Amino acid sequence: MSATGDERSFPDPYSIETPPGAEGWEDLYAYHNLFLENRREEDERKTWFRNSLHYPEVSYPFDQIMIDGAFTGTGVTNTRVFSLPPAKGLDVRIVNGYTYMSALPAPTGEELERRAAEFGPRAGHYFANWNDLYADWEDRVKKRIADVRAIEVPALTEFEPLDYVLTEHGDTQGNRLLSSYNKLIEAGDSIWTLHSEFLNLGYAAYLQFMLLCRGHFPEIQDQTISRMVSGIDVLLFRPDEELRGLARKAEELGVSDVVLAARSEDDLIAGLSGSETGREWLGALDTAKDPWFNFSNGSGMYHSHGSWIDDMSMPIQGIGDYIGRLRAGDDLVRDVVGVQADRDQTTAHYRDLLDEEDQAGFDEALGLARTVFPYVENHNFYIEHWFLTSFWNKVREFGRRFAEWGFWDDENDIFFLRRAEVVEAVFDLQMAWGAGGKPQGPHHWPKIIARRKKIYDALSEWSPPPALGPAPEDVSEPLTIMLWGITPETVGRWLAAQSGESSKVSLEGFAASPGVVEGLARVVRKPDELDTVLEGEILVAPVTSPSWTPVFGRIRGAVSDIGGIMCHAAIVSREYGLPAVVGTGFGTTTIKTGQRIRVDGDAGVVTILD
Repeated sequence: MSATGDERSFPDPYSIETPPGAEGWEDLYAYHNLFLENRREEDERKTWFRNSLHYPEVSYPFDQIMIDGAFTGTGVTNTRVFSLPPAKGLDVRIVNGYTYMSALPAPTGEELERRAAEFGPRAGHYFANWNDLYADWEDRVKKRIADVRAIEVPALTEFEPLDYVLTEHGDTQGNRLLSSYNKLIEAGDSIWTLHSEFLNLGYAAYLQFMLLCRGHFPEIQDQTISRMVSGIDVLLFRPDEELRGLARKAEELGVSDVVLAARSEDDLIAGLSGSETGREWLGALDTAKDPWFNFSNGSGMYHSHGSWIDDMSMPIQGIGDYIGRLRAGDDLVRDVVGVQADRDQTTAHYRDLLDEEDQAGFDEALGLARTVFPYVENHNFYIEHWFLTSFWNKVREFGRRFAEWGFWDDENDIFFLRRAEVVEAVFDLQMAWGAGGKPQGPHHWPKIIARRKKIYDALSEWSPPPALGPAPEDVSEPLTIMLWGITPETVGRWLAAQSGESSKVSLEGFAASPGVVEGLARVVRKPDELDTVLEGEILVAPVTSPSWTPVFGRIRGAVSDIGGIMCHAAIVSREYGLPAVVGTGFGTTTIKTGQRIRVDGDAGVVTILD
């Protein structure tokens, strides 16, 4: 039963209680992220879904810049750039640190017709010139990454260099501290327009093919449709391929035992730099690291997850796993040929059921879907992994500069400030440095940061509901279904769980990747728990990250709480041939590590066998 007493409603967003110890949590976020009392009547009428697919954890105050940016990029691309006829953007709110979203009303009548007229030539231009435009997009993203890495965080030396007086003139180091910070914030804002530039068009093309298939074959499963566009190489598999290549090279050069014993990059350097073969392998590692190890251990949206290139323990463990598999006789070749053969057989079967006239439309829609599909995943490596790894590390440089002046103790403390508050800190440091005095920050920020850390920890212990407000009568927005896995059936399961009626023995979700497998469950809630996954276990997680793919060599199947047929966990599982069920809602809270479970990736059911 919801807080309103209506069994068809989720908790009212204005009635959510603050967890003990988190009083004043609202100070961590800007006003536009919060439910405001004077919008209560409007907001209480909406359904708000929790976006645990991209933001499963409490948002740090500074990290909120990426949540705001992501939704802004999606909204402006839908609404202002391409004018998608059936959809605009989303309203976004934070409740006890967690992200909730509500779709704005879909256009109807004259507005829908006006948007459709705008959409045709805009989308048509991109679809007709996809490969050339995409190549240009790659160049633009790489330039943004290079620009972020090149941002200077001034040293704030005792004196400006003599050359400043003799030849340079202009902005001082204090001036550049502000301009550099502003450049970084602007880069973090604008990257999300690039992120969404092709993304929603890619989903639109896939959706067109999916609707065409459903129209011709009403009984066809979404999983079957997705298999017709599988077996296509995407960049998200490249980091894992680099690990496999490094494992092969370690075996070829005879340095595997040293690699297997290593736990850090320092261990590798100490163990291998003294021999020619060791130096050759280290050279191959350096070549692979940039860009392919700019790979977040999580979604990329949290600075706290870190990346392979910052902490090499995960890729080193992955290389070690692959060395073990090589020694066991595995050639480490991903069965792309088998996936493509299944794809082609499935495609031919359904195509042959159509008459000649319908085959032409089928071929055209399928061809476009296959053309655009790699981007649906590739953008993730460029933006969420490569760009954000560079962005978070540049923020840490600013954090170190403030730590040097006593504003806080650790470079990561900067993430407990809102981005606008950092501007205040910059002005404080500018004034003090310029005058030769002492800044106010060391007397202001430490107690605020300490308090916010306690609030963050308290919020992290709270279990957020999957939705807020009245239950929707229907869920038909395609991206909500395909990506987040939110359907009328999903909403029904959430309501049943809320009232205590849900099953404790089986869970239903999306049949994400075919096959049936049984094994022991391993519940992993955060990336730093991945090293606990053992050979032959079934991974159960809130959501899986693309950077977890090395672990897929150890597991027999996958289960996630959130996600639809086009989420990353579903795509990766299909490409790696692992049975998977996504969007179960309550996998991590129902299943315990060590329980024996069955994953039916054909029916979309997970059964607890113990």
